[in-house]
Order: sequence, then C-alpha cells, then structure tokens
Amino acid sequence: MYPAHSLTRRQALAVGAAAVGIVMSQPLTAADKDLPWIDAHSHIWPPEVDKFPLAPGQTKADLKPPSFTDDELMAIARPEGVGRVVLIQHSVYHLFDNSYLIDAVRRHPKMFRVQGMVDDHQPHAGDTMKKLLPQGVTGFRITPFVRKKEDQAKWFESPGMIEMWKTGAETRQSMCLLINASDLPSTDAMCERHPDTPVVIDHFARIGVDGEMRDADIKALCRLARHKHTSVKISAYYALGQKKPPHDELIPMIKRLLDCFGPQRLMWASDSPYQIQGVNNYKASISLVRDRMDFLSKQDREWLLAKTAEKVFFYA
Repeated sequence: MYPAHSLTRRQALAVGAAAVGIVMSQPLTAADKDLPWIDAHSHIWPPEVDKFPLAPGQTKADLKPPSFTDDELMAIARPEGVGRVVLIQHSVYHLFDNSYLIDAVRRHPKMFRVQGMVDDHQPHAGDTMKKLLPQGVTGFRITPFVRKKEDQAKWFESPGMIEMWKTGAETRQSMCLLINASDLPSTDAMCERHPDTPVVIDHFARIGVDGEMRDADIKALCRLARHKHTSVKISAYYALGQKKPPHDELIPMIKRLLDCFGPQRLMWASDSPYQIQGVNNYKASISLVRDRMDFLSKQDREWLLAKTAEKVFFYA
C-alpha cells in the first residue's frame, strides 16, 4: 500500500537499535517453535542506494523511513511470534529490480519468500518469472498503479500480462493484485480465463481506504471465492476504516470473508513499515487476529497467521 505518513527519525532510529540488539544476540531461524507466525506482506529497503539503485526519479531523500532492512523488520516482528515473512517488492522505490529482496532470501533462505515484480511490457515475462523462482520469488505484485492513467483500464490486456498468468498456472507463482474495489469485476473475469493460476488479493482490495466498507464492494470481493485458487490478504489496517487501533471495525468484513473463502484462503499481513507509523503499530495488527477475534478456533488462527501463507508462498 502507499504510505499515509512516514516514520519519524526517532522511530526509525529506535527500530534500528532494536534490530542490532535482537538479531545479533539471537539469530532467527524459521524452525524456532516460539516464532510460528508468517507475515504475508512487508516491504523492506536498504539505505545503500549505490549497491541497490533506486528506480528512475527516486532519490535517497524519498526513502521514508531512510532505512527499513530485513533486520529492522525482524526486530519488530520477532517479539510478536513472527518467524517468516513474505517480502514485497516496492513498486515506487525499486520497481522491477528485485535484487535486494532476493539478497535477503539468499542470506535467510528459510525466513523469507519474495513477491517480486516483472515488467509485462518487456519480452519473455514468463521466462523471467521461471528464472526468479529458484531465487525465492513465489509471487508477483501486479497493479494498475504503475501505469499511466490512460492505460490503467486495459492493464490486464498486454500480451506479457497474459503470459504471466499462464506461467503462474505452471509454476504456482501467484499473481498478487494491488487493486481498488473498482478493479474486482475485471479481476473476476481474469480469474475465469485463468482458473489454474493462483491469485492473491492484497489488502482486502483496499476496501475501506476511504473509511467506508461498502456492502457492494465486499460482495464483489466475496464473488472471487468461487475461484478455488484465489486468496485474500487481510492486511494494511493502518490505511482502512478508522485507520487506528484496535481496528475492530474491520472484524465484520473479515467475518464475511471467512464465510466465503474459509480460513485456508485468508492470510494475515502487516504491510510494514507503513503499519508502524503514527498511532499504529505491529502488535495492534497481529493482535486483531491472534488475540481479539474470539470466534476463531485454534485451527482458524493457525491458517490465518501461518498455514495459508506457507501454502501459497513457501512451497519452494
């Protein structure tokens, strides 16, 4: 999601200090029984723009916070029981250069998987996807937001995009859609054309970003449940509804999605570092699912907090 506010310099420094203390003293392993949960969506980026160049038009001054590395992320996630994370390519800062996220997987192959980006306007998008799979890229962020406004209505129609969906059916690499509720009908049609392609809808399709969780939008999202390979991330609470803890106003929407998709096709995610800004924090995000929804069974929580993301992203 796109940030509403940025971390203060004091917050960023506090995160960095915590990262050094935790990561240095207690190396994280995915097998740690005290860290069972998976964050299905977090961004990271390094402060070293020479080693990992930013996308055209971006400068080091645009990074907010100026650093949010994998170590800094895990310093926040680990105290909440999170031992693995799906890292999301930042479509603004690094666009189609997935190298930093791939480097994080290389250093921590059990801890991370990547939702990368491929330019569907370049030749051989499917071959590019296949080459990225052994490097831990098991999903791809696709979004109309990286296109010019006049091209957004036809963003599903490029030959490269169609090739990506066909390739995903072969490789199990998910098409992970950052979309608005208005894009759900075209998404539904695309899922019908590619019934074997795994699809993940990020952030409830941004339902509630304007503070309103409209019944028609939720119905359109639930309609996707008839596609058996489609899942939804229940995430980015900082940007939806009242945009502040405890986020209880999102519970009715989550309940409806549970009724439609079942727990085995929903996955919790934080969308850090944007979830850790202002009055929002990481604990409030995971607590909504882990601690506050008392109607969930133990098995439901395990699917929402780990097993769905494991099935979708940690299969390779």
